[in-house]
Parts: sequence; C-alpha cells; structure tokens
Amino acid sequence: MVNLVDRFKGKLIISCQAPADSPLHQPEMIAAIAQACVNQGAVAVRIDSPAHIEAVRNLLPDIPIIGLWKRMYEGSDVYITPQFSDALAVVEAGADIVAIDATARPRQGGENLADIVRGIHEQTGKLVMADLDTYENAVLAAKAGADILGTTLYGYTGETGNLTPPGFDLLAKFVQDFDLPIICEGGIGSPGMMLKAFEIGADSVVVGTAITGVDLLAQKFIQAL
Repeated sequence: MVNLVDRFKGKLIISCQAPADSPLHQPEMIAAIAQACVNQGAVAVRIDSPAHIEAVRNLLPDIPIIGLWKRMYEGSDVYITPQFSDALAVVEAGADIVAIDATARPRQGGENLADIVRGIHEQTGKLVMADLDTYENAVLAAKAGADILGTTLYGYTGETGNLTPPGFDLLAKFVQDFDLPIICEGGIGSPGMMLKAFEIGADSVVVGTAITGVDLLAQKFIQAL
C-alpha cells in the first residue's frame, strides 16, 4: 500500500464521474472514460459507486482506484462514503483506496470517523483518503488514522461554502504541518492550476470536471449563449 501511494507522487489522478441523468453514467461508459484517461498517462482514477468501480476494475485490472460511494442519508449532510457498510461495498467492488468524508459533521446512525477508519484498516487492509474542508478537520482525520489527506470538500460544506476551490491556502497548511501524503482535489480547472498545486507541495492532484465532466462543460458553453 505504501508503494501504491509512492506511485502517485508528482502524477495526475483523474476523477471519472457523470451526473445520474447523463448517458455517460452507465458503468461501461465510465470504464471507457477511465481507460481513455489512463491511456493518456493518468496514474490512478477516482470512481464513484460499487457498480462503476467494478466496471473499471474489470476493464483496468492493474490501475489503482480511489473508490467512494456518494449516498445521502436522512438527517446528515455527509455524502461521500458516509457509512462503514458503504466503505466495505466500495472495497468489495475493487477499490484500492477508500475516500470518505472526514469532516466533523454528524453521520446518520452516529457512526464515528475513527471507528470507520479503523474498520477499513482492520477488515480490508485498504488505505483511507480523508476528503476534507478545513484544517481543523484534517487534524481530527489524522488522529483518526487516515492515510491520505485531500482538499476535496473545500468550498462544498456549510463551513466553507463562501470559499471557492481550489483550496491552495489549505493545501499549503496541509503540506507544512502533516507528515502524510497530501492530494489536492477540487476546482483544478487548468494545467496551470495543477502545476501550482504541485509547486505548493501536493504529492498528487486529482482533476475531474475539467477533463471528464462532458455534461457540465457542454452546459457551460450553452449557457454562455
């Protein structure tokens, strides 16, 4: 697993996802998009839901997958792999790393972040990527045993909703204060922004919409008319 993280250093990870109402949301389509990204040099892919992870794993048996499952539960705003059972499903589908919401927001059923991280480690042996929004939550995630810290949720929570990703300032604090692999994710819209993240000290960068968000990119152009 340590060697797996070493493979990411200085390299690009691409998030391959599509809206639920898009024809690209079909698992075989996401798998094809993932293969196209890997063909061009992506060292890993970030994939949402067991069905999509399984399709990508079947097509790309050797490529590292950061897996997650976006699910909404009543009474909680946590939606990235919110429950331990969701994490297990992600691993069973073929993920090498499990991405989870690691904010301090309450989870449905009262599950504890540290218990979820420990359960993933003990029952699956997989690494955990903490999707974060603030420095304070990064401290808690590190104490909980997360293996990787990401800026994924900067700008997407109630506490950071007034901020616009990418969270370069947050990234700089992570790099300075944590002896863990740091991934910059969220709002990386150009190669120049990616390079800036690496200059700040990110071990790896995840790009999603700017590369694979066909629906949102088309919508942006149409709306401009």
